[in-house]
Amino acid sequence: MKESPSIAEYLTGRLKGEGIEYVFGVPGDYALPLFSTFRKGGIETINTCDEQGAGFAADAYARVRGMGAVCVTYCVGGLKIANAVAEAYAEKSAVVVLSGAPGMAERKKDPLLHHKVRNFDTQRKIFEEITVGATVLDNPDTAASEIDRLLDLARRYHRPVYIEVPRDLMLAPCRPPSTRRESEESDPQALAEALEEARQMLLASRCPLILADVELHRFGLQKELVRLTETTGIPVAATLLGKSVIAETHPHYIGVYEGATGRAEVNDYVEASDCLLLLGVFLTDITVGGSSSSFDMSRSIYATSEKLSIRHHSFEGVRLEDFVRGLLKLGIQKRVLPGIAARQTEPMTRNSARPQDRITVQSLFAEVNRILSREIIVIADVGEALFGASDLVIREPTEFLSPAYYASLGFAIPASLGAALANPRLRPLVLVGDGAFQMTGMELSTAARFGLSPIVVLLNNRGYSTERQILDGPFNDLLEWNYCRLPELLGSGRACQVRTNQELEETLQAALAQKDSFWLIEVRLNPHDRSPALERLAKRLAPQQRADH
Repeated sequence: MKESPSIAEYLTGRLKGEGIEYVFGVPGDYALPLFSTFRKGGIETINTCDEQGAGFAADAYARVRGMGAVCVTYCVGGLKIANAVAEAYAEKSAVVVLSGAPGMAERKKDPLLHHKVRNFDTQRKIFEEITVGATVLDNPDTAASEIDRLLDLARRYHRPVYIEVPRDLMLAPCRPPSTRRESEESDPQALAEALEEARQMLLASRCPLILADVELHRFGLQKELVRLTETTGIPVAATLLGKSVIAETHPHYIGVYEGATGRAEVNDYVEASDCLLLLGVFLTDITVGGSSSSFDMSRSIYATSEKLSIRHHSFEGVRLEDFVRGLLKLGIQKRVLPGIAARQTEPMTRNSARPQDRITVQSLFAEVNRILSREIIVIADVGEALFGASDLVIREPTEFLSPAYYASLGFAIPASLGAALANPRLRPLVLVGDGAFQMTGMELSTAARFGLSPIVVLLNNRGYSTERQILDGPFNDLLEWNYCRLPELLGSGRACQVRTNQELEETLQAALAQKDSFWLIEVRLNPHDRSPALERLAKRLAPQQRADH
């Protein structure tokens, strides 16, 4: 008779079954048996410098592979990753949070065990607010079914889940479920009615447009999007959070829509449309961007994983995947009206920048755009790094990552770890400001340890540039670090400082040619230089900021 697996072994097997080859985290005494079991079960553990870095890395891994995992100890580890998990929840990334915890036997009489905050369920209660499901594996008889239930939730909603494992039960044998849950299916009548109403609305439209967002990334519907635009002739715009949902060289792609903060020609096209097909779109202030239209729902078909509405009619029980694939079967073909035909985004140019001129934000992103290839994944942190990157031309789907909605500083460098391990074919090109770098930049130590080779372009404008444009003051300034000495500290990697366009071009070429370690390229920028996108954002936010004060 086959011996029953322990709770930790069953968990390991199920994670491997979801395609997870790496678990990120920081070891602690309550979680050590989990780390050991993962290693024995064929999952490599990537211990980062800090728990938040582990959370961001697992998030990026999930964005590329579909699901990621992070393992920490009780409270001191768990609460440090809460921000990263909140970002994954807000932006729909399936991160499995695994936390070791005090044993059930040692919780009796409520002793003051180390790391405890208030009650033994304090951490679980916190994670219930930022995950789609949370559980404590306190019963070996139900532990396996609980693991299955939580992983099913993560896969269904593409949001984080929380699994707490008491240390005295990690090695306890568990009973694998006899049956697995069947996957959900759409209500066939609701799906048919929704598709028919969508068909009539699309056929009657004169200038329809698809606005594609992040859920098409998360649910693996990029190929369906390409087929939909090619078979129907309907052009596509993306949101900033959904950037690279379609190759930005596709002839039907018109650009990134950012509302009032975006490019005028894209905004005009969106607002001229009499039928907006919103697929997987988050209607956030970043997406709408202060637009005057704010999406008139009477001219919209709005489909997400949690909601489907056509005009003002709502449909229950229809999955996003089924609706998108159903659209492909409607046989719709549109001829876009002359004068507003979709046009491919113009590649960024170097304008008239001379090699000996000092680097500007515009010339920096023009050079970055020039070197992009199918072997590079761009990871942009928050601030000027993200706003400047919005006009980059990404040549393949899912080769641009950013926290464009939740917008937590410090995402990009730890995210490069997760992205590189999720898809070793792609080399991360990280765009990060000095403020974000000072938060999580030491995760380059983790990159060095595990032989990863991101190219980090550090935009050094000596402070928080976005806030500086909104309301300036000494609170936006930072201590100047000697960034180029980092390889000396770590004993690995290469770093240099560049000031001119020629120095930048030569250094990027050298970094691309050498793949044995990370590169850190510090770009010295004028603190008052900014991208067009940041200027538009500052103009929109500044009046609001003044009103608030």
